[in-house]
Amino acid sequence: MMLVFKEFTFDAAHYLPNLPEGHKCRGLHGHTYRLKVSVEGEMDIANGWVIDFAELKKAVLPIIDLVDHKLLNEVDGLDNPTCEIVTVWLWNKLKPILPGLSSIELYETPTSGTFYNG
Repeated sequence: MMLVFKEFTFDAAHYLPNLPEGHKCRGLHGHTYRLKVSVEGEMDIANGWVIDFAELKKAVLPIIDLVDHKLLNEVDGLDNPTCEIVTVWLWNKLKPILPGLSSIELYETPTSGTFYNG
């Protein structure tokens, strides 16, 4: 088995309504998110890859379009869009169209994020 990945970025705003008054993340703010999508599978000897990176991109971009330059709180299922909740939401959208999906990583900042493998 081999693991391959592709990274994507998107920009979105959110606020975390369940946090106490005065918490800096309760108010409206934005992030440039970095999403790393990993797919696991056997390498096809004929073409020399697990998945065509173009096909991986074609599968992921429509999901990113659902959140890119959006207020995440207004996206169905993201009423409280913590990094963890957004990660699971992305996984649930990607898994049916990427059967070899192994894990996703979502970076909310360059040094903070989540890792999820279902």
